[in-house]
Amino acid sequence: MSLARVSTASGEEFAGRTLPVRPELRAVLPWPGLRRGATIALRGSTSLLFAILASATAEGSWAAVVGLPGLSVLAAAEAGVAVERMALVPRPGTQLGEVVAALTDGLDLVAFAGTTMISTAQTRKLAARVRQRGTVLLPLGPWPSADVELRCANGRWYGVGAGDGHLRYREVEVHATGRGAAARPRSVRMLMPDPGGPVALATGTGNARKDQHSPATLPISRATG
Repeated sequence: MSLARVSTASGEEFAGRTLPVRPELRAVLPWPGLRRGATIALRGSTSLLFAILASATAEGSWAAVVGLPGLSVLAAAEAGVAVERMALVPRPGTQLGEVVAALTDGLDLVAFAGTTMISTAQTRKLAARVRQRGTVLLPLGPWPSADVELRCANGRWYGVGAGDGHLRYREVEVHATGRGAAARPRSVRMLMPDPGGPVALATGTGNARKDQHSPATLPISRATG
């Protein structure tokens, strides 16, 4: 893999340009895709991260995920991520900020866990760096200068009955807050995964009522989401 994607272009060259994103997520974004140079904090589910990465990597963009040693490449592939264009840095050690900064020089999307390890000064430098490089920064946790924060809540799995069946799909609420164009809160109900694919909108009174089995309310895990 080459890290030579980025030219010496200024941030103005990337203004208004976006990377593709799944249609189901456009309802909670203030842009028609993932705006280059933006910081989008993700909280509550690794499935949300996969949904964000899927369309961009499938259409040729390169991504990195830093600080998630338990990440399942198989789960990413099943969610539609082009894993051959996803670099993994499971354990960046104490140099998390430096590793993330280096990756923004060569990749289109950089996601990382361990946000509390990044100092305020590094936060400001990273924000300026991604704007200049046109990278989409995806902190997996609280990030004070995020343009948008997407948070999964109230996850419910369906398919398990009274001692029988298996988990088939999960309904979650995705809430968005942010600043500027994203200042108005938005939310959408989604199925991640959906019985027929990785992601779908939850419609009407909920696809779950069509299932004969009862819902199972389980905690949403950042590691396994």
